[in-house]
Amino acid sequence: MTTRRTVFFVSDRTGITAEALGLSLLTQFTGFDFKKRTLSFIDSEEKAHSAAEQVRHASEKDGVAALIFSTQITDEYRDILIESGGVMFDFFESFISKMEQTLGTESSHAAGRSHGIDRDSNYSGRIHSINFALNNDDGATTKYYEEADIILTGVSRSGKTPTCLFLALQYGILAANYPLIEEDLNTHKLPEILRNHKEKLFGLSINPVRLHKIRSERRGNSRYASLDQCQREVRRAEEIYHSNKVRFVDTSQVSIEEIATIILDKTGLKRRY
Repeated sequence: MTTRRTVFFVSDRTGITAEALGLSLLTQFTGFDFKKRTLSFIDSEEKAHSAAEQVRHASEKDGVAALIFSTQITDEYRDILIESGGVMFDFFESFISKMEQTLGTESSHAAGRSHGIDRDSNYSGRIHSINFALNNDDGATTKYYEEADIILTGVSRSGKTPTCLFLALQYGILAANYPLIEEDLNTHKLPEILRNHKEKLFGLSINPVRLHKIRSERRGNSRYASLDQCQREVRRAEEIYHSNKVRFVDTSQVSIEEIATIILDKTGLKRRY
């Protein structure tokens, strides 16, 4: 029987950092039903009290203290959360004091520094990368492949689009993607449009059963989603990768973040922004 615990990710900004760090810790624990809630932009006393009340209510309902993963920088609002009765995991408090000692100076304690547009000289670069990924998604256009840092290829629903967007958002990488369609899979050769960009290619593969499940949710009871079709497409795609010495990764059991990290490691690509 699993134990229910409510988990709050609390931040004065988007909550993305609190979520990423908190979820990484939660994956190490099995046997729990974690109900996750993100409380973003907790940047006033009123909002802090409202967040604390939600923590208290969840704790009472579960019969056990809720967990709070926080990147809340303001001491006053952080104290309000601590008084909620939840178990607080404060990422800033855990590291800031040691960094202050190491660097020999006090931190700014400014809210939202990691996301502030006015402080990020690379913001426009990241936006350009995201637009590039969107404009070069799923083979919509191929005329900008010369500009691309990387071109992902693979069968439909193997994870190309979300991986490109993650690479763009997190690393500023210019990522395009090209889908391997029926015509491409009838030969061991690379699609003609990709042959001049072979050094930029990186393939995505996926377990056929997993692909069948994903496609069935979108277009159930279709040839496109059938297990036989999925098995054939994945087999032919991997044959193309092997025949043309294209590096590839199996995306079946790894997150988008892990896929992106594997790609960066294998290609040597570096963060642009």
